Amino acid sequence: MAYEFNAADFAELASFSGDEVVTHSFVRDIPISDGKTLALITLDNGRDHTRPNTLGPVTMLELAGVLDHQKARAARGEIAGVAITGKPFILAAGADLSKVSDIPSRAAAKQMAQLGHWTLGKLSELGVPSFCFINGLALGGGVEIPLNADYRTIDRSIPALALPEVFLGIIPGWGGAWLLPNLIGIENALKVVVENPLKNNRTLKGQEAFDLGIADAIFNPASFLEDSITWADGVIAGTIKVKRPNEPGKIERAVKWDVAIGIAEKMLKSRIGEVAKSPYRALELLKAAKNTDKHTGFRAEDEALADLISGDQFRASIYAFNLVQKRAKRPAGAPDKAIARKVTKVGIVGAGLMASQFALLFVRRLQVPVVITDLDQGRVDKGVAGIRSEIDALLGKGRISPDESNRLKALVTGTTDKADFADCDWVIEAIFEELAAKQDVFAEIEQYVSPEAVLATNTSSLSVEQIGSKLAHPERLVGFHFFNPVAVMPLIEVVNTPSTDEATLSTAMVTAAKLRKNAVITRDTPGFVVNRILAKVLGEAMHAVDTGTPFEVVEQSTKPFGLPMTPFELLELVGLKVGAHVLDTHHSAFPERFFDSQNLHKLADLGHIFERDSKGKIKGVDKKALAIVKGGTTPMTAEQLQTRIEDGLADEIHRMLEDKVVAAAEDIDLCLILGAGYPFQMGGATPYLDRVGASQRVFGGTFHTPPIRGVE
Repeated sequence: MAYEFNAADFAELASFSGDEVVTHSFVRDIPISDGKTLALITLDNGRDHTRPNTLGPVTMLELAGVLDHQKARAARGEIAGVAITGKPFILAAGADLSKVSDIPSRAAAKQMAQLGHWTLGKLSELGVPSFCFINGLALGGGVEIPLNADYRTIDRSIPALALPEVFLGIIPGWGGAWLLPNLIGIENALKVVVENPLKNNRTLKGQEAFDLGIADAIFNPASFLEDSITWADGVIAGTIKVKRPNEPGKIERAVKWDVAIGIAEKMLKSRIGEVAKSPYRALELLKAAKNTDKHTGFRAEDEALADLISGDQFRASIYAFNLVQKRAKRPAGAPDKAIARKVTKVGIVGAGLMASQFALLFVRRLQVPVVITDLDQGRVDKGVAGIRSEIDALLGKGRISPDESNRLKALVTGTTDKADFADCDWVIEAIFEELAAKQDVFAEIEQYVSPEAVLATNTSSLSVEQIGSKLAHPERLVGFHFFNPVAVMPLIEVVNTPSTDEATLSTAMVTAAKLRKNAVITRDTPGFVVNRILAKVLGEAMHAVDTGTPFEVVEQSTKPFGLPMTPFELLELVGLKVGAHVLDTHHSAFPERFFDSQNLHKLADLGHIFERDSKGKIKGVDKKALAIVKGGTTPMTAEQLQTRIEDGLADEIHRMLEDKVVAAAEDIDLCLILGAGYPFQMGGATPYLDRVGASQRVFGGTFHTPPIRGVE
């Protein structure tokens, strides 16, 4: 049974959408064969391609009215089909998130879900075939438009198609969770609805979407609309029969469906834990889609979307989304771009793994000569060969052309003579974390480069000002801290020392943007942002173990934070010696707040904490590691340690903000999301600390006014 609503039922939603950028539904009639007519609806918000079509309440109500009119026309025999498409290059980028995040109650959130189902559900109730011509960007609700239609075509060149809702703390709630698995099978649907969003919001290209079965036909962009209309004409006339090989059959429903859900659930628990609600709610809906009818599935989506939209995690996700989409693009404290110096050649000190990653990134993004140096010719030759091998790998994957491959390889050279850096505008070091070594490197480099050349250090915890203490021109030095792996992690901490001048800082920010990284400006202080917060968590974890708390209890205590891995897994990932060095640095700077752990140095000498099987899977804590930390007499419970870590983080972040390490709490969270993998559903650290009361307990206030939380 269809949804029994009318436009007046959604008046409350429309009432708080007065400033909505409305995407209008424009209709024109297209003559097709046998004297028939196809009604073509074009979605267009009247803006250029920089403002995608979005689907707010007013937009959806207008589309519902247009579809009702087409249904009446179909009943009168005036049209033989209805198709819907978007303005050039864009179908729709989904619901207007600014409007969704403003929804004041669970009841209104449920209405938003019902409005989507009521409107888009009309595409299957027109009395004539309905089509969607996916002509460009399609995200979220922009994918659910075609899913609700009877047939779909897709432009081979579309830049992205995705259902990113799980990433944002909600679920595909306008039909996607029921329609997609029943169209392309459960395994394919799991990939689109759950797996891709959790892989940094991976999207599909046109061919990939077609291969999965999301579209019934694929055409080239030059004649996409014409070809789609011709194809729709054939479907209406009966000369084209649509086959859907990925549509699930009886065997898949009886055998594969529940098995696939079980595997996905196990994967989620091992990868992200059980704190994030949206992936598991999506699994419930996908599982139920096996044997429920469409309207039962839609009503289950209504309830799930209402719960999630009105909850804490969605509010935190929207906060995080706005940080990444808006604040990251307008960094606080960034100088005028006009004073940035031009970078025409890059020098890299070092030829190891990190230096090679830098070289590949700089040469690909800046397309300028890059020269690397090291202590001897053998290391230099090995470094250059490794970089060129990575370029060959990009060519093999089809990510660059043969011409670009040859050009990039020609731009990369190596030398043992630092005089070859004389014409470099930008020199970055990638050597080991030792203050004297970095000081000596830059003092030597300064003899050869011009007074305007920028010197950048990738230090993770040393004082940038001290690194530049031997320079004649310390104003040209800036911290430029990448995160590993360099090609993947989107954050650079740009460290502004008291000596760094505006032109140097501007050059660093502009260069980061050209490298397609997000830069946050920090003061020159131990650990900057990310490592200071990680050091706080790691320090508390090691202190707890040192004083008798079992490893397993410590790991249990941090699960509510929703972090991608436990403190000890993180220690093994970054390297125990690196972790020990970072903790030592912070203990030296703040001895009253960061603990000295000699046991961590002993674990670093051991080289690991966990015992693993042949595939690298953790079997448990190694007996030798247990023996190292044995002897503590004051263990804590998981709950006690959780509160201790929360309060410690609230205190440290509050101090960082008072000391103006960054401009605002938002910058702390942006760094944690982009540099430490904090999940969107937590919104970084500060919204979480407000929600659990740590901010109030520690400094009698909150980081955000009002706190970022859900509604009752």
